[in-house]
Amino acid sequence: MKTNTGISLSLMMFLQYFIWGAWYVTLGTYMSEHMNVPDIDNKIGDAYMALAIATMISPFFVGMIADRFFAAQKLMGWLHLGGAIVLYLATMVFDASVFFWVVLLYSILYMPTIALSNSIAFQHMTNPGKQFPWIRVFGTIGWIVAGFLIGKLGIEKTSTTFVIAAGASAALGIYSFLLPNTPPKKDASGSASKALGTEAFALLKDKAYLIFFIAAILICIPLSFYYGFANKFLNEIGMDTPASKMILGQFSEAIFILAIPLLFNRIGVKNMLIIGMLAWILRYLAFAYGDTGAGTWLLYAGIILHGVCYDFFFVTGYMYTEKKAGEKIKSAAQGLFTFATYGLGMVIGTKFSGYIANSYVTEGGHNWKGIWFVPAYIAIGVLIYFILFFREKKQLKA
Repeated sequence: MKTNTGISLSLMMFLQYFIWGAWYVTLGTYMSEHMNVPDIDNKIGDAYMALAIATMISPFFVGMIADRFFAAQKLMGWLHLGGAIVLYLATMVFDASVFFWVVLLYSILYMPTIALSNSIAFQHMTNPGKQFPWIRVFGTIGWIVAGFLIGKLGIEKTSTTFVIAAGASAALGIYSFLLPNTPPKKDASGSASKALGTEAFALLKDKAYLIFFIAAILICIPLSFYYGFANKFLNEIGMDTPASKMILGQFSEAIFILAIPLLFNRIGVKNMLIIGMLAWILRYLAFAYGDTGAGTWLLYAGIILHGVCYDFFFVTGYMYTEKKAGEKIKSAAQGLFTFATYGLGMVIGTKFSGYIANSYVTEGGHNWKGIWFVPAYIAIGVLIYFILFFREKKQLKA
């Protein structure tokens, strides 16, 4: 791969995830500050659910439309330019019910660009297996920079987060037209079911994978609590600029992902997934007992555990899915796993987490200990279910 191509793809990934990190982490905090309604936590859950709904829609859009008729970089450009407008309009909406539709519209525009950016990157790499991780890590860096910037500027409760995201979206929209040409796929034909990857449902006939698949959907419920309410929790208990502290989770994610290929082969997929689920339990117990006094270290521990929580379950899950699927339905299987977790699982989780948070409202804020015990109990339940029923017949190698 040419150096100029690598630089352009790295910048694309940086902006792609900078945009997401600029508004997503602090969304619940922003809504609580500017949309004062009695059931605001339910509305926060709904807003995060909008992104999950868009995740379920985007495979159809990319598979049936984008891959067939449009150059990927041009379509991505127009989607990001449209997204910039919607993000800016979001700063003018203060009705929580209307705000849901604004977030949904933006998410429908944004989520296909993740697949499009990956497609652009893969088509211009000479050795994707070695080159993609080095390109994709700039996305993590973009998320980290966004969190650091928002925290240091002290704007996580303001609409400026959306303005910054809108500016970055407009910049990436324009920049996308300068990316290497990525024309429609010549073999992007066939039925709607093929485009949606429904042939991957054959994987569910494998009992071990079915047990894992159900666990993956269920573990998204605890995941939703972190995405939707961690920043709000840290703000409410008085942590200074928590958005800039939460980027430690992305640093942790970048570090632990390097250990996965080695551990995958040494300790096996079941132990990897168990470690991931144990980390979810420990994270929420740390949040339940942490505070901004002597228990500050517990708050940091909960944040840093993000790397183990995410990498050891979801990254391992993608690797496990790839090994179980084989070459023929590999792409379809990854799409199914994403649909089930960040789509279906997060729809359930975001709605449930909003309901739980709203149920623990107190006169001075929230009973956060009670809230964090709920995802901890769910993670314990999923862990017990997984240990009892998951049986992989052979050791899979990374």
